[in-house]
Amino acid sequence: MANPRGPKHRLCRRVGTPLCGSPRCPALRRPYPPGQHGRGHRARRESQYALQLREKQKLRFIYGVRERQFRRVFRQALRAGGRTGERLLQLLECRLDNVVYRLGFARTRPQARQLVVHGHIEVNGRKATIPSMTVAPGDVVAVREASRLAVVQAALAEGREPVPYMEVDRERARGRLLRVPRREEIPEPVDEHMVVELYSR
Repeated sequence: MANPRGPKHRLCRRVGTPLCGSPRCPALRRPYPPGQHGRGHRARRESQYALQLREKQKLRFIYGVRERQFRRVFRQALRAGGRTGERLLQLLECRLDNVVYRLGFARTRPQARQLVVHGHIEVNGRKATIPSMTVAPGDVVAVREASRLAVVQAALAEGREPVPYMEVDRERARGRLLRVPRREEIPEPVDEHMVVELYSR
């Protein structure tokens, strides 16, 4: 799995934001750093490098990618031209596991990744088992007919509001990527410019 190892909510607590996407994230109840000195923690001035590194780690944690995968996506964004930071986020948003999450077929990205790896998702009518697969505009992503699991039904029952660059049919558990998202439509709390600066050092 591409999930970072160790305590899942530690980074959420450190930055005070539920990066994991879980509605029960401890950062919502305890928005201060973890550890015995967390509540009385005094913010110290951090170097520019530390701030850049934190933004990169946040982005990796949100989308659940390893460092090598992240570097590969960054190089791809660099070659694409235009604004590298925006293109980086667009490439991460078009990953199959993220699309499954955004369509509301899973409550979290790790759960969406598991659905993909276990063969419960199909793209354009064909089974897809690679979470990092890039979904192109117009591609139809659906939960396979034989895979209408309880977790999928529970996620769909939440009725999460779909993002504007996708359309979803909850009745048939299928959806479509309409277009590549614009930066203002991606709700993740990261400063992608700092990530670009970090890799440009």
